[in-house]
Amino acid sequence: MAVFFRTSIIDTTAFEMIEERLSSDTDFDGYFNVFGADDEITLSWTPATSAGEFKEQVTDALRSAWQKARFWLVYQRSDSRNDLGINEIRNAAIRLSSAYRESAVITLCLLGRIDNKDDLELIFVCFREEAERRNFRVRYEGKFVPDAPQG
Repeated sequence: MAVFFRTSIIDTTAFEMIEERLSSDTDFDGYFNVFGADDEITLSWTPATSAGEFKEQVTDALRSAWQKARFWLVYQRSDSRNDLGINEIRNAAIRLSSAYRESAVITLCLLGRIDNKDDLELIFVCFREEAERRNFRVRYEGKFVPDAPQG
């Protein structure tokens, strides 16, 4: 099935959404992953971890990613739009951004333990150069991107 990269949201809006969720009284299961050319980092929000600890880990990882690739596109996945699953979007973003040197794809999921009304699923596609971000946006945003060829 083809992936559709909808219009991105600005990173400050994404950070506000993260802050709002992590500061609320809602119980979440959290998952954070950075997939870059040189490394992959995965953090899980376990029951033994406080919201503050998870927020600190995510903030540190985002800061580290920003130091390597400062130009970001942020996409929000939503069930209400019948978007594909977060992993399908993530995998497409990794495949498409791999042509850009030192790009990274960051996935953040905050899923409510009781219901999904406050769920937050974000995909950050991070580039080293502004021209790379613009090129990705022109080539893929608002367009259906076919699956990777099977082989």
